[in-house]
Amino acid sequence: MAQPQDPFREARREHGVLVSNSQGEDVPMLLRHADVRAAARDVATYSSDAPFRVPIPSEETMRTVRQLPIETDPPLHTDYRAIVEPFFARAKKPEVVAKVESLIGEVLTAALAAGEVEVVREMALPVQSRALTYLLDVPESEAAVWTGWGVHVFYDEGSRGNVLEDYLNAKFDAAEAAGATGDDFFSALARAEFRGRPLTREEAVGFANLAFAGGRDTVIYSIACAVAYLAAHPEALDFLRGDPKRAVLASEELFRAFMPLTHIGRVCPAHTEVKGVPVPPGGRVSLCWASANFDEDAFEDPGEVRLDRKPNPHLSFGFGAHLCLGAPHARLILRTLLKALAERVRSVEVVEAEERTEAEQAYSRTLGYHSLRCRFRPGGQRSGIE
Repeated sequence: MAQPQDPFREARREHGVLVSNSQGEDVPMLLRHADVRAAARDVATYSSDAPFRVPIPSEETMRTVRQLPIETDPPLHTDYRAIVEPFFARAKKPEVVAKVESLIGEVLTAALAAGEVEVVREMALPVQSRALTYLLDVPESEAAVWTGWGVHVFYDEGSRGNVLEDYLNAKFDAAEAAGATGDDFFSALARAEFRGRPLTREEAVGFANLAFAGGRDTVIYSIACAVAYLAAHPEALDFLRGDPKRAVLASEELFRAFMPLTHIGRVCPAHTEVKGVPVPPGGRVSLCWASANFDEDAFEDPGEVRLDRKPNPHLSFGFGAHLCLGAPHARLILRTLLKALAERVRSVEVVEAEERTEAEQAYSRTLGYHSLRCRFRPGGQRSGIE
């Protein structure tokens, strides 16, 4: 899977829509870049005010709370988002950047010393978990608990029962018992107000549920896909060594080409026609980010990975009001990793890989790895290899 995949190309060109069945419901998937962006802006027609049904497949059996702010529409969404935005903006703070750089340096040192490492669970999972502690301003020791949940806290075999909500309620209980005076994420939510009233416990857990589940697996799989790509394309490492600033555009291109989330749902409050496909009131529509990222009308030679692609209007972090809160966090992690690999690694070799495939009635798409064992050979700029 070291090459990008586009299973939607034919349907995108011919019809701009593909109907997929999810949990017994026919869901039309918008495939073209312009259509996906327009739908993301049109919250009246394509609403996110649909608890548990924004993810595809839906998550009624996975959680008991509405995820905030993603499962609301403006203006409610705007006011909810403002409560947690300061924490997610921490990814741009120099002290957080420095911590992530140190973390990735430490993890890479361990990988080089070991010779081989399983990238998904031994590298990407702890990096995402520990970096999240910096973002939420909680003790780094908490990362050990989060790592134990596995790659996806709802679906991973390492998770049992409602482990996330039990954890979150315990954290809010502790924050309230301590007077909610701390600067950490849990204390801030425990004392937060929404439109002149205190947040309810359900709202606080809804915010935290999204923070821990929303971008977890996507960042982990993005790291794995980037490592696999560099293993298959040693010239890409050479390119990155030429200038550390190249990691910025390169990370955006890897996010575009290896989008780990195929699509997201919207619900139509009224009867809607989507490219000739009728959607009943309360029916869902898919905004297919993965297809939009390969639209020939938006990208020149979209099947080619160009690490210096500019402009790059990819939709891997969504679009419009619901633009991903965690985008700065994901960008920081991947560009820092690319810089570190270029500086310290001569080559990456895939020893063993188990691809992760999303097989649906209407399409099949490989979008990451269940496991990826790699060998890292030292070298790069620091060792004088240019």
